[in-house]
Amino acid sequence: MNQTKMAQTPSDGANGTADVVIVGAGIIGLACAWSALQDGARITVIDPDFEGDRTSHGNAGVIAMSDSTPISVPGVWRKVPKWLMDPLGPLSLDWKHLPRALPWFMAFQKASGRQRFTEISHALAALHRRTYRDLLPMLGDAGALPILHRRGALLLYETKAAFEADAEECRFKQSLGAKLTVMSARQVRDMEPALAPVFQHGVFQEECAHVGDPREIVTLLRARVRALGARFVPGHVRAVMPSEYGASAALEDGTRVSGRHVVVATGAWSAGLAAGVGDAVLLESERGYNTTLPDAGIHLSREVVFAERKFVATPLDIGLRIGGAAEFAGLRAPPNYRRSDALLALAKTFLPGLRDAGAAKWMGHRPSTPDSLPVIGCSPKAASIVYAFGHGHLGLTQSATTGALVADLIAGRTPDVPMAPYSIARFAR
Repeated sequence: MNQTKMAQTPSDGANGTADVVIVGAGIIGLACAWSALQDGARITVIDPDFEGDRTSHGNAGVIAMSDSTPISVPGVWRKVPKWLMDPLGPLSLDWKHLPRALPWFMAFQKASGRQRFTEISHALAALHRRTYRDLLPMLGDAGALPILHRRGALLLYETKAAFEADAEECRFKQSLGAKLTVMSARQVRDMEPALAPVFQHGVFQEECAHVGDPREIVTLLRARVRALGARFVPGHVRAVMPSEYGASAALEDGTRVSGRHVVVATGAWSAGLAAGVGDAVLLESERGYNTTLPDAGIHLSREVVFAERKFVATPLDIGLRIGGAAEFAGLRAPPNYRRSDALLALAKTFLPGLRDAGAAKWMGHRPSTPDSLPVIGCSPKAASIVYAFGHGHLGLTQSATTGALVADLIAGRTPDVPMAPYSIARFAR
């Protein structure tokens, strides 16, 4: 990282002034804090509950280097009616939420157009090419490298038809730089003997990795950010706004915390703060479910992705995590843990002997944009307000790179990645 130091402005302790105020202490907010701290910035991080559960804790724990195409692949809409008819299938929609979500779904459909799909894929690949360059120093400084397992990931197909249907996308990912190897049924069984012998094809994703425990990554990084001197302020931020000094975050208790810049990194809750600045964004909570099995009774060496069933199994250090599904029901609807049960039932079909004693169920709010691109960059309304949210399924993968790009913008450096594709301004067009 360029070690350009920030100009030092006297801190006003009474008003909570800092160089950078970061709203949100999930993996993205902490990565932004860590990167800015490398530049010598004074950092304040605001979060309602620093120790509490968050989306960053319950993800699949995967560094998904090969996921360089958007979820809205060409032709995906032909599958949606079938998915929606299955109450416990891979896609669910609370119909009461449809009026609010309809603009998002319309934009999602547009993202599957061939030209737009290609543009999005190149923008995702530009981020992913930097992943390890940015991630390894951050994890190393936080003491988290021992729980990064670089063993690749295995994409599985039960039928030849499904494998052939995805072949074009696989070749396109390879053209973007993904290291993918097609595997036969025997090679799949040799690589992961615990799998049921029903898979005709596999694709080995060489550059993918997984972590031992996503929660531990967040915990270690939070401790390192604190040790480097960041100030932690508990509270709910109700608004962010430009100020005389730069920008401010207004808390519900009336406190105002000011900085030269304010970074909005509140995941699926970020749209309201952006709207208060005057920036429109299409952002949905794509609710995901998982079950973690502390004593699964079977062994996997790496993440396996069940392509046709739309779920994954990741061998975390804390147990086997079975996750997936996409549920659109907003931020307030109660969890439907039958979806976790359905995923576990599927897993038992493909992982004979799977044990579920002590199973822990979880639901989290993936912050998803319709084009699968994160929102990274300065507000068009106020350059002192910087956005870092909307990473969907790829928050852990893109965390360190997002932090590095945000630090570049704050320090006045020109990032080596073109930033226009990630700008919030794309939603105003």
